[in-house]
Amino acid sequence: MDKSPDAFRTISEVAEDLDVPQHVLRFWETRFSHIKPLKRGGGRRYYRPDDVDLLKGIRHLLYGEGYTIKGVQRILKEEGVRFVHAVGRGSRASPRCIPKARVPRRRRQRALQSSHSSMRPTRLPSHAGRACRKKRFAACRRPSTSCSSAIAF
Repeated sequence: MDKSPDAFRTISEVAEDLDVPQHVLRFWETRFSHIKPLKRGGGRRYYRPDDVDLLKGIRHLLYGEGYTIKGVQRILKEEGVRFVHAVGRGSRASPRCIPKARVPRRRRQRALQSSHSSMRPTRLPSHAGRACRKKRFAACRRPSTSCSSAIAF
């Protein structure tokens, strides 16, 4: 049985329609104050058609456009809820003003991986025995005659 377009939808129907798990919708409710489903007795959620459009817009911005949650929050603040509703309905493809600091996730991950691979792990001197550990490597922090392999901190 198909519902009319104006009918309220349960969380399972919306999750299936958006192809996201139900816990993601509950999480988005905590991050986006504009999502306010009607809660009935027993905590059952019913989403209005406007809520579904807003969720579709948020999903498109997060998964389709590659925005972070903070980026979508900024768009909601600057562009307004109507804009994200329109994105959810498919009338607008992307936001008018893309934040300048936005870098696609893949490029960010590659940059982090390359910066981490260039870093050398800090090695302890091979002789770091009980005496050094008790003094928190104090003997190894400063070059001395007793410690030939000093670590520069």
